[in-house]
Amino acid sequence: MSEYGYIPEAPEQSAFNNKGIFNPKDIYNLNRADKWTPELGQLELIQTQTIDDTDFSESILAMDFTSLKNYNVHFLTYSNFSTQGYGYPSIRLSNNGGTSFHSSTYQYVYWNTAENTVNEGKSNSADTIRLGANQYKNMNGYVYFYNLLDSTKYSFTTSQSSNVGGNNVSKDVSFGSGVYQSAEENNAIRFRMNNANYIGTLTASLYGIKDYS
Repeated sequence: MSEYGYIPEAPEQSAFNNKGIFNPKDIYNLNRADKWTPELGQLELIQTQTIDDTDFSESILAMDFTSLKNYNVHFLTYSNFSTQGYGYPSIRLSNNGGTSFHSSTYQYVYWNTAENTVNEGKSNSADTIRLGANQYKNMNGYVYFYNLLDSTKYSFTTSQSSNVGGNNVSKDVSFGSGVYQSAEENNAIRFRMNNANYIGTLTASLYGIKDYS
């Protein structure tokens, strides 16, 4: 029997072309060669960061992700974060590995539902990509990033978040999108929480979404 379950001769293996009868050793070897395709779009963890309330001494809390590896699409989640006042999550990008972050040339739009009303926030010239309206307690959300490492394309985001409103009764939801308006490689992400007194613990995880070519 030839390599990877083929008889009498194994074809060249590539993404989407690994048909055959595979034993565990075949699967192991194909995985190591990055040629096994169990499914598309699986999340691969890059980094998780956690900050607790003893670190919250500034009006802006920043968490930097400086390793993006080589993915075309990235996915960031944050969970179960609360404040003593209103704050909002936002994103900045860097083209120098996080030494500095862009503070202009962003656009964003978001819609927020709270207490049976829908509100819109937007800017065509912003210093950050704002991810939603002011939030208060039990913040949870995610952000997708597109084309960050492609120097020929703009960097885009889409996002969604939920939280408990300031009256501790309403359940608020925000969703929206943003763009950095310059075609360049952005190789670091700064996740920010703005203008609040923080309590509790903020955990955020960055993933790459696997694709094959």
